[in-house]
Amino acid sequence: MNEKKYINRIIDKEIKVYLETFGAILIRGPKWCGKTTTAEQFAKSVIKMQDSLKSKEYIAAADTDISLILRGDNPRLIDEWQVYPNIWNAVRNDVDVKNKEGLYILTGSRVPKDDEYRHSGAGRIGTLFMYPMSLAESGDSNSSISLEKLFKKEENINGKKSKLTVDDLAYCLCRGGWPANFGLDYQKCALRIKSYLDLIYESDDLELKKYAKDVEVAKNIIKSYSRNISTLTDLKTIYKDTTKNDISISESQFYDYINALKNNYLIEDVAAWSPNIRSKTAIRTTPKKELIDPSIAALYLGITPDNYVENYKTFGFLFESLCIRDLRVYASSLGGKVYYYHDRNGLEVDAVIVLDDGRYGLVEIKLASKEIEEASIRFEEFERVLDSVNYKKPSFKMVLTAGELAYTKENGTLIIPIGCLTK
Repeated sequence: MNEKKYINRIIDKEIKVYLETFGAILIRGPKWCGKTTTAEQFAKSVIKMQDSLKSKEYIAAADTDISLILRGDNPRLIDEWQVYPNIWNAVRNDVDVKNKEGLYILTGSRVPKDDEYRHSGAGRIGTLFMYPMSLAESGDSNSSISLEKLFKKEENINGKKSKLTVDDLAYCLCRGGWPANFGLDYQKCALRIKSYLDLIYESDDLELKKYAKDVEVAKNIIKSYSRNISTLTDLKTIYKDTTKNDISISESQFYDYINALKNNYLIEDVAAWSPNIRSKTAIRTTPKKELIDPSIAALYLGITPDNYVENYKTFGFLFESLCIRDLRVYASSLGGKVYYYHDRNGLEVDAVIVLDDGRYGLVEIKLASKEIEEASIRFEEFERVLDSVNYKKPSFKMVLTAGELAYTKENGTLIIPIGCLTK
């Protein structure tokens, strides 16, 4: 059987630069998003700490002499390093001794336990985050419109077209950005996603503080997140929703589960943007509820490529989640982060992309074409607020849609299909 050809990832260029800059790099992100496969493209030797056949041997070797784990051609990939947390300090020390770049690549699918003796690695170990695949990486977007060029005001979007229908987007959303799902029919994708989630709930990776883990509690929290995807629902509501069906846990236990699910990169909320254009008390600060990939919510909500029309309002929230995932992939490669804005006067923006240099772009996400005009008017209102306090203008105002055609409205708002966007 022929090996699958490697699918290039947007993070590839960053990894190359980081290996030329740091003695070691850490690639964090959820299981199954492609970290190991990507890291292997740069590594000259590999050790997989969670190898089902060899993990115990590796741990025994590390207990005897941790330098045995580091032994190999550089860059050396140590996959799932957190299985044996002392690897971190051993790598840091080796980087100090050898004083070279590109010695190690670490990958991690969960945040390790706190350790007062673990050095931060600052200046020695560069950190990158890897998301599931965006539509540009999977080849579903034609990548004809660049986010980077939008920030530079070098992109003419007018007349560019997406090849994706709403049916296509429904399949992409339900399939998810999981590389192993590409080319499979939806039924097989759904089975794989369900198995993936069950394994995380059951594994030792999902660690709690002082009591036995209940798999059903973890599952019900993610189900509640799915029901509240892309909304400003607070955690107290999620707690009540989780515990209403014969599940009894304290509030403190609930928050422990939340932290554990975040540490396994399943929950990835969107933080609020506070640009100091109004009193801080007027700006909502509740994180917008998001999962690492929209396919998880689609699975638990029973949304499929065949029935999404019957649940179109819910599908709209899932479409927003898909767009947030892709914007995160593209923005992170530019040194940016994705936020949202919502004040108590009702003014809101679905996504605000903020770069390290202070530039920012406003994004409204609209599944239905009839909502485009409403979003464009909202941008005008928001710009009036910015002008009233002499706040710098955004680099662009974008309405991200499921449509076909890209164009610019008279007020400068860019209408862009998600099937055209890339980094």
